Amino acid sequence: MLLFLLCFERIALLAFTSDTKKPLGVQGNMFELSQIRCFVIAAEELHFGRAAARLNMTQPPLSRQIQVLERILGVPLFERTSRSVKLTPAGRVFLPEARRIVWLAESATLAARKVAQGDAGRIGIGFTAVSGYSFLPQVVAQARARLPNIELELREMVSNQQAEALQTGLIDIGFVRQPMERQDFESERVVCEGLVAALPAGDARLTQAELTMRDFDGSPLIMYSREGAGYFHAMLVGLFAEAQARPDYIQQVTQIHSMLGLVSAGLGVAIVPRTATSLHLAGVQYRDIATVPEKPVELYMCWRRDNANPALGAMRDLCRDVAPRIV
Repeated sequence: MLLFLLCFERIALLAFTSDTKKPLGVQGNMFELSQIRCFVIAAEELHFGRAAARLNMTQPPLSRQIQVLERILGVPLFERTSRSVKLTPAGRVFLPEARRIVWLAESATLAARKVAQGDAGRIGIGFTAVSGYSFLPQVVAQARARLPNIELELREMVSNQQAEALQTGLIDIGFVRQPMERQDFESERVVCEGLVAALPAGDARLTQAELTMRDFDGSPLIMYSREGAGYFHAMLVGLFAEAQARPDYIQQVTQIHSMLGLVSAGLGVAIVPRTATSLHLAGVQYRDIATVPEKPVELYMCWRRDNANPALGAMRDLCRDVAPRIV
């Protein structure tokens, strides 16, 4: 960006002729990019015939383009004789700046095309804390490899905040636990995973390869908060009711890493999504839990139907590719 501004500042300085001091563009004095390109090629070749061939044009139009440019700038750029062509001192100074002008124009064109094609740009992503354990890191890693010109702006948010952020355009994609039932939103399930028991070292249930919800009847359980983690709270309450199990809810917290810390301290046990096993805490071991359905924990990708961000489609496809690798 700094280079861009410096170059265009210099272009602005060149936009005044020595005689009139009028800015280029006044009364038709603005030079054109085609004239700059002609000058650069002619300066590289120092032969108008070869330069014209490189530009796929004949020599007279090339000479006219150079003459117009010299008239606009108010200085000669070439010294021409019947046998040679060489740059004037003004031409030598102008050449590196002219190259930068051409480079900036070509870079700007390429950047605009990449954005329009979805190969570059910015994507805002909202995510809940749990999706940041496994799914989101893989999405970010794949995006860096496959979509290196797309900038990711990550925002950790609860589901309600994500809905508002999608509505206002603050984010383009949200990852939430339940589909957003709104006419202007699309929701697509990307991950289904099972539950596991997080047990402290020495727990008798570690001798079993797989547990059931009934195995937690009467156990001291670190439970999800109804207010801060309503999705998981309601899920476990329902599963315990079906299993006719009554754990002892000794603490209720919002974040899974807090739960696991309490398990590590020996305060009780917890039930967490399988992806939480990527958090390796000392003194915590995991066992599978048989549930119906087998994989009750869901993650949805949501976006606005009218979102016109060209990069959105590529990012959705990438997330679909990552999803099967999660569990």
